[in-house]
Amino acid sequence: MNEVNYIFLLLALIAEIIGTIGGFGSSVFFVPLGNFYFDFYSVLGLTALFHLSSNLSKIFLFKKGLDKKLLLSIGIPSVVFVTIGGFLSSFLNTDILEIVLGLFLIGFSSLFLIKRKITISPNKKNAIIGGSFSGFSAGLLGTGGAIRGLTMAAFNLDKSVFIATSAFIDFMIDFSRMFVYYNNGYIHKHDLKYVPFLFIIGLLGSFIGKKILVYIPQSKFRRLSLFFILFIGVVTVIQLIFRWGI
Repeated sequence: MNEVNYIFLLLALIAEIIGTIGGFGSSVFFVPLGNFYFDFYSVLGLTALFHLSSNLSKIFLFKKGLDKKLLLSIGIPSVVFVTIGGFLSSFLNTDILEIVLGLFLIGFSSLFLIKRKITISPNKKNAIIGGSFSGFSAGLLGTGGAIRGLTMAAFNLDKSVFIATSAFIDFMIDFSRMFVYYNNGYIHKHDLKYVPFLFIIGLLGSFIGKKILVYIPQSKFRRLSLFFILFIGVVTVIQLIFRWGI
C-alpha cells in the first residue's frame, strides 16, 4: 500500500466530481490524467473497474430518472461496439492510441466551444449511431462519454434523467469491456491495489457532484468542462511530442 500514488487518487476524485456535474462522465478526464502515471493499457483496465463503482453510485443516486427507451436505443449498440473497440485496441501501438485520444479531446472540445448551438436531431437513428460511436470510442480509447453526452443532449433531458440513463448505459459498457480488457491482459495484478480506493472515490465523487449540481447551471459548468478537456488534450499531445523528441 506504500506504493499507492495519492496524487493520482485525488485527481481521480476531481475527475469524478467534474464528470458527474458536466454530464460527460469521469473517463474523459480520468483516462488522459491516468496516462501521466500508468501505461495506456493499464489506464484502460483501471477505467473499466473505476467506472463500475462510479456508475453504480450514479444509478443509486439518480435511479428515478431512468429513460428505458434511450437505454435500449443507445445502450445496446454501445455494448456491441465497445467490444469491437476493445478488441481492436490490442492491435494498435499505445502511442498511436494516446495521440488519437489527445486529438479527439482537442477536436471535441474546440468544436463545442466554437459551435455552442450545435445539435443532433432527437430520433432513434441518431441515438443508435451515437451509441455505436460512443461504445467504439470507449473500447478503443477508454472514453466515450463525450459522444454519448452530445447524443443524449439532443433529447433535452432533465439533469437527473440524463445522468441516470447515461450511468446505466455506461455500466453496460464497462461491464462488457471489462471482460475484453481482461482477456487482452490490460487488468494487471499490481494495479489492483487501486481498486478499493477507486470504488470509494466513485461513490464519494458522485455524491459530491450531485450536491454541487444543484447550485451550478449545467450550461456554464459544461463550458468550463470543455476548456478543461481542451487543456488535457493539448497537454497529452505535447507530452507525446516531447517523448518522441520532435
